Amino acid sequence: MDWIFLSELAINGALTGLLYSLFAIGLVLIYKASSVPNLAQAGLTMVGAYVVLALARDLGLPLWLAIPIGAVLMFGLGFGIERVALRRLAGRPVVMILMMTLGLDIFLRGTTLAIWGGTSRSMELGVSYEPLFLGDIFLSRIHVVGAAVAIALFVAFMLFFRTRTGIKLRAIADDYMASWSVGISVERGVGLSWALASVVAMAAGVIWGEIQGVDQALSLLLLKGLTVAVLGGLDSILGAVVAGILLGIIENVGADFLDPIVGGGSRELIVAAVLILTVMIRPHGLFGRHDIERV
Repeated sequence: MDWIFLSELAINGALTGLLYSLFAIGLVLIYKASSVPNLAQAGLTMVGAYVVLALARDLGLPLWLAIPIGAVLMFGLGFGIERVALRRLAGRPVVMILMMTLGLDIFLRGTTLAIWGGTSRSMELGVSYEPLFLGDIFLSRIHVVGAAVAIALFVAFMLFFRTRTGIKLRAIADDYMASWSVGISVERGVGLSWALASVVAMAAGVIWGEIQGVDQALSLLLLKGLTVAVLGGLDSILGAVVAGILLGIIENVGADFLDPIVGGGSRELIVAAVLILTVMIRPHGLFGRHDIERV
């Protein structure tokens, strides 16, 4: 066995997994506040990527300015979505809110298609395509940059949830009624979680847009992001990062062994298998909270 090649597969898989974590962190942020998986995260990722691309290409802004402006716009969009579409469903069955997020995803994807068309566009962040070597191991520079962004966001959110506002969001996640009773604005907290998740979606869209182009294919990240969130625990940001690394390694190494046998296309099969096995064996994930209800 070529251990150098195996190490290269594992390390590059871990870097890719951290990019999946970018998507999953947005899912976790909303689930922590509303206990609902956000199926619109893929649509938000596409919108974020197209907004930054429009600011940089169509308006001619430099990327160092287009990205923060895009983050502000996505922050406002997230707040607006919660205020207009989801606040009206407060207290309704979870399945209704879940279907609303699915409808939002379809609407957002259709909107991007109507405005920018279906042609793939390159993001061009200025990251060099020159090979980066760790000893004898080849690494992709954009994957390294994306992994660094994912780790930076993880640290930022871990610190954020230790602040006064972050503690309020954690309280909302624990108990809506108790939070209301002590004067915490639950609606504002849920809106903030949507706003932050939208900014994270933009970060994921920009990085993945550089890797594979900005088009409707970005919506396919939902399966892998959801798998990472479920594997790590839907209410754990740490779990999203750890699970992303694990899934990336399993996917990359497993596909190298399985593709020659099945003729290719095993990556999606591996991801689906991980999702199914997680739900069957450990539905609350590796780091998720396991609530036991008395009856």
